[in-house]
Amino acid sequence: MIIQGTETLTSLIHILSESLLTPVIVLLVISIVIVILSFGGLINEYISRKPIKSKDLEDLIRKISFSTNVDQMKEEIANSDLFDYQKEVLTRIADNYDIGPDARKALASELISAQETKLIKKTNKTDILVRVGPSLGLLGTLIPLGPGLAALGSGDIATLAESLTIAFDTTVTGLTVGALSFLISKYKKQWYESELIDVETVAEAVLETINKW
Repeated sequence: MIIQGTETLTSLIHILSESLLTPVIVLLVISIVIVILSFGGLINEYISRKPIKSKDLEDLIRKISFSTNVDQMKEEIANSDLFDYQKEVLTRIADNYDIGPDARKALASELISAQETKLIKKTNKTDILVRVGPSLGLLGTLIPLGPGLAALGSGDIATLAESLTIAFDTTVTGLTVGALSFLISKYKKQWYESELIDVETVAEAVLETINKW
């Protein structure tokens, strides 16, 4: 039984609910395009990226540890197989060899943290879509079920079939967006975490070597 006086409110909610279907579908289309582009970027990055090998990292740390001046240290960093952004961070740390050890350590920590923030931003879109994708899919499932059930009550099978088709399509799309976004974010974060560990390891060697001069 519907409480008297709520007919207007329920009608308003029904209108608002149905009016959301188009925006939800548009957002799902935009989301799947973003995910496809991001997945292509992931494959391209996987093919093109060449992280430094463990043995080469060990050799670099030894060369830095035996450096006698900042120019030699910077040359070893520049000639290494590190990524450009890693070289930039380490070079900036080496350039500040003339400040106090505590200030130099704080600067190194800040430079690495700033780079970590930049890398995190690269996965922001897919991190958001991990949750938003399935939510949009669920909305796209539930919204057309109202008219579909109403059509079933009146014997309109065609409208019911159309509503169910929309519901299933949006569910599949939303789950696909969420699953692919999760994989993209997971692999990228693994890469970036490994790269940051390499930077921190070499930075420790740089700081220790400078402190000995």
